[in-house]
Amino acid sequence: MIYVALLRGINVGGNNPVEMKKLKTSFESIGFRNVVTYINSGNIVFEEKLQNRDVIAQKAEEAIKRDFQLDVKVLIRDFNEFETICTALPSGWVKNERMRTDVMFLWEKYDSPEVLEKLKISPVDNVIYVPGAVLWNVEGKDYSKSSMVKLVGTDLYRNITIRNVNTVRKIFQIMSDIRSGIQSG
Repeated sequence: MIYVALLRGINVGGNNPVEMKKLKTSFESIGFRNVVTYINSGNIVFEEKLQNRDVIAQKAEEAIKRDFQLDVKVLIRDFNEFETICTALPSGWVKNERMRTDVMFLWEKYDSPEVLEKLKISPVDNVIYVPGAVLWNVEGKDYSKSSMVKLVGTDLYRNITIRNVNTVRKIFQIMSDIRSGIQSG
């Protein structure tokens, strides 16, 4: 199975520095195969025969603690889950100079449609819940009016990891490429 590990809170403002090349080696050392990292925000795509996401997350967190001396939360999504999230993303939702689109990946505690009630969604926000994530879009000019800026410091905020839509689409492409290589190999 192809998975992505999404690390929370690394390489942000000089805090929790993690070098991606060393992270790749760390993931390979615990038996993950076809490991590919993408940008410094902590996105690691890999192949693993285990089907239990909790066990995979625990192994990854232990390896990060061992190799980087950091307590970092790791969220795991498999190929099918990630594909569902990407399929639900409206094609017109992009990240550019006029629009901001983010995917808020949810830990289990908040992974339900009821999470939308906790967001107190502003009229400028376009928000969709899909199992595993909240898709959020706002015009750039309205960003300061968005309810998403009020999430910082909340319990919900501590139980999500956010990636912009461009990163999410690229991660899915990497996952798809690895999957195609495995199926044709």
